Amino acid sequence: MRALFLSLTGIVAFLLLSCSGGTTKGTEQSASSVPATVVVPAFNADSAYAFVAAQVAFGPRVPNSDEHRACGEYLASKLKSYGAEVIDQNVELVAYNGDRLQARNIIAQFQPEKKKRLMLCAHWDSRPWADSDPDASKHRTPILGANDGASGVGVLLEVARALAEVPTEMGIDIILFDAEDYGTHNADDDPMRQTMDQSWALGSQYWSRRPHKNDYNARYGILLDLVGAPGSTYYQEGISMAYAESLVAKIWDMAHKIGHAKYFVKAKGGYITDDHYFVNEFMGLPCVDIINYDASSESGFGAYHHTVKDDMDWIDRESLRAVGETVLAVIYNEK
Repeated sequence: MRALFLSLTGIVAFLLLSCSGGTTKGTEQSASSVPATVVVPAFNADSAYAFVAAQVAFGPRVPNSDEHRACGEYLASKLKSYGAEVIDQNVELVAYNGDRLQARNIIAQFQPEKKKRLMLCAHWDSRPWADSDPDASKHRTPILGANDGASGVGVLLEVARALAEVPTEMGIDIILFDAEDYGTHNADDDPMRQTMDQSWALGSQYWSRRPHKNDYNARYGILLDLVGAPGSTYYQEGISMAYAESLVAKIWDMAHKIGHAKYFVKAKGGYITDDHYFVNEFMGLPCVDIINYDASSESGFGAYHHTVKDDMDWIDRESLRAVGETVLAVIYNEK
């Protein structure tokens, strides 16, 4: 959230999302009078799937583990290979239970010289315990987190590959937050619990208070979480609506425009404690969460959520495609 590399040839789709101008009768239209069209590179769902699988192959990416360290190196290296300037935020974070986590926020800057910027983000760690598993004996077992974590990262790695091939008008920052999923175990009391449970999203809490650049600013942010399950439906999440309703409308309208209406449902979902809350609240940067809402499950997340079954069986290329194509269409149309 692989070793599959694709050239631009044959996979770049030219989506002409702006209107072409008319010609003057009897004369050829000059280049200066032709409105620029928007070139949106194709999103390769096979590549995104492979990026998810590569993360899962490391095993559970729980802070302080060898698997976590190895995956972090892979992610930073992959982003650098696409031409990004990568900044690491290495920090010790204290979890609700006193665990001291050696965390790493990975920030990839594309065209860092540009002052006008957009931010895309996901969390790359996985849950240290399967506390929602129906088998109580697994409630302290780390999970693979294929959908819960790796899916969003997989989409963003494919976005990064596109950014390397076709630059955007605006600078793009891809931020992979750490320690999102170290929140309260179902069996534990959390002394930090508030209206929004601050035991979660520790990496984004840190970044939102201490961004990688003191004067950092972006027009908005888009968070991807749990975006890979088969038949996903991305409702308009409540915190996103409260802080960035116009951005929600922009994203969901674009999804409908390019053919993903069945995934992006124009109806309100629940309120989710996720990285975007702290980006909105602590930093004041409008940020929207694209996250699956499963109305058929009691939790709203799906039967796999925070269980040992969150593996590659819960990753679907078409769900990844719907999100990836939507994100690309949005960011390439920003000026």
